[in-house]
Amino acid sequence: MQNLKTSRRTFIKSAGFISIGFTMFGSSCIQRSDATESEKISNNAVDASRVDAWLQILENGKVKILTGKMELGQGVKTAIMQVAAEELNTDLSLIEIHVAETGITPNEGYTAGSRSIETSAMSVRKAAAYTREKLIALASKELEVEQNALTLKDATISGGHKQISLFELLKGKQLTEKVGEPKTIFAKTERKVVGKPIPRKDIADIVQAKLHFIHDLRFEEMVHARIIRPTTYTSKLVSVDENLVKKEEGFKKLIKVGSFLGVIAEEEFQAIKMAKTIKENAQWENPDTLPANTPLKELIQFLPADTETDTASGDWESSIQQAKVQHKASYFKPYIMHAANGPSCAIALFKEGKLHIWTHSQGVYPLRSTLSSLLEMSEDNIHIQGVPGSGCYGHNAADDVAAEAAILAMHYPDKHVRLQWMREEENSWEPFGTAMLMQLEAGLDENGRIQGWKYDLWSDGHSTRPGRNTENLLPARYMDKGYKRPASGFRGGATRNAEPYYEITNMQLQSHIFTGPLRRSALRGLGAYANIFAIECFIDELAEKANIEPVDFRTMHLKDARALYCLQKLKTNTRNVKTAENEGLGFAFSRYKNSASYCGVAAHVFVDRKNGAVKVKKMWAVIDSGETINPDGLKNQTEGGMIQSASWALKEAVKFDENHITSIDWASYPIFRYNDAPETEVEVIDRVDQPPLGAGEAAQGPATAAIVNAINKATGIRIRELPVNQVLLKQS
Repeated sequence: MQNLKTSRRTFIKSAGFISIGFTMFGSSCIQRSDATESEKISNNAVDASRVDAWLQILENGKVKILTGKMELGQGVKTAIMQVAAEELNTDLSLIEIHVAETGITPNEGYTAGSRSIETSAMSVRKAAAYTREKLIALASKELEVEQNALTLKDATISGGHKQISLFELLKGKQLTEKVGEPKTIFAKTERKVVGKPIPRKDIADIVQAKLHFIHDLRFEEMVHARIIRPTTYTSKLVSVDENLVKKEEGFKKLIKVGSFLGVIAEEEFQAIKMAKTIKENAQWENPDTLPANTPLKELIQFLPADTETDTASGDWESSIQQAKVQHKASYFKPYIMHAANGPSCAIALFKEGKLHIWTHSQGVYPLRSTLSSLLEMSEDNIHIQGVPGSGCYGHNAADDVAAEAAILAMHYPDKHVRLQWMREEENSWEPFGTAMLMQLEAGLDENGRIQGWKYDLWSDGHSTRPGRNTENLLPARYMDKGYKRPASGFRGGATRNAEPYYEITNMQLQSHIFTGPLRRSALRGLGAYANIFAIECFIDELAEKANIEPVDFRTMHLKDARALYCLQKLKTNTRNVKTAENEGLGFAFSRYKNSASYCGVAAHVFVDRKNGAVKVKKMWAVIDSGETINPDGLKNQTEGGMIQSASWALKEAVKFDENHITSIDWASYPIFRYNDAPETEVEVIDRVDQPPLGAGEAAQGPATAAIVNAINKATGIRIRELPVNQVLLKQS
């Protein structure tokens, strides 16, 4: 294990100034602290309007970029570094990046909604371009050379037979003025780095199992903890024998706060064994049960709901009733989980009244705010460092485990407390993506055009991230502080992409927001996944009713030239596909949020009619995300999105009994394995003249719809409930 200590002298020498407080080792994403300095919290408010909030010049000749966004495996670090390198005309080897740390990086809220490039990267671009122009102006005075004769390259300004490093030019200081509007954006004119498939350096660390993830992080004399979970969501602790494990080797402390129960030990396996012993002997009161005996599709439709008409245009009702062809269908998506490969993990240290947390939370500042309320301590005394976790797009248990580690650390001060969830905890206690029901009705005119449309959706709220809502943290409900069950998430999460992107004059959209039985929050795409699945399958059904090819049916209802081009390219890229018996080729399209990336997906599937098994042989995508920063990164996001979506479509559903979740492992909650993954082919449409668009959540909805449409082509059977029912597909 590498020594995490570094001297203050060495740190200052390598960093050039003292305000950062963390240093990078190699290309790892972990920004490890000096344990001897860790109690010195920097929680000064970061003014995001200033240059030095985004960009700092180091004495070692490098430029440090700061972003409030987390690296989730989406490659955002590399893309943001490319943006900075382009505007500063500086080699990528001279660019460093620091991510998500309270008091150090800008407060950019959550890394969510496919917004990192649109917001953070563009903020860095503006700051870097402005800095380039400002530094050249300063160098012109310093060197007494006309600005148009000077060039900034590789952190050095030269011209007129003179040159000066950026650090020397600034005399060790930083640009603290507000970011102004740059005159020129090199990414739109020079384009030497942006648009290139620059490899991610952190991949090598991951593949070689180097120190990278929060799970790998270790500190000297660190202790380990485990939580003793109740039997149900609403259980209350009645009694626990606190002497059960006191004499066990390695025992440090049993911590009880209301019904919150945790044990700390010297070694991790000791903590695991102690937690098991305590769980077997603890007594719980279980006041509520889950509605396990009612089919979920029926249950959610008849739960009390807040109903709103979200969109209404024209006379949709008469248009449908008077249509030549009328069609109805309903679609269903179950609860699905994030299913992170590495269970959630956090490390906390409470020392001299200061709390330090290392976490893979997607929002270090919102988490700090919530913990301030939960722990009743000032935000100024809480410092949070973001460290990558092993896989998650959406709100999984990262915030929960950080809060639990913080509680434990405050009851066991002066030592780093490491808490990692077990697999069964991750699967059964994380907040899921909610179940949804979608009902559609439409009418076609004599030309096969949609003349009336009605869409109703039933959904729980999709985002219960902590923010300032303390009750959204799992441990809050067990600390006997009066926190209630989390409120529903925001309505817009449920209705995302519920309004079709197609040209439909007469339509109505109604949403019915219920509070379901299981814990839920944001999962990749939120409601867009189920809404696009339903809409794009229904579009295929309408195309069949109109006797029009599916892609042609879509294009006749689109006016957006970029959407049309995307679909035309997809059709061209699949024109040579030959389907054999029991094989089908399906298509789907969406524009994520109706404002972000355009994505068309095609899927080639084979259905084994003996056992109903579906094999996705190949998937194609054409994606238009405006200006492309890193085409490899964009392709990877799209490929990963399609494969994850295929897993959701064919395998994934959370199961529960009257007490709690029963999908506690990879047998009871199967996901795609390597041999399930299809071949993928992604074409990126790079539009340099357009702004970049969010892309990380663009492929999920159309991917599942394309697979289900392909199954229909292969078998003639229309699947409307997920995951795909293999029994239904068996040969009769």
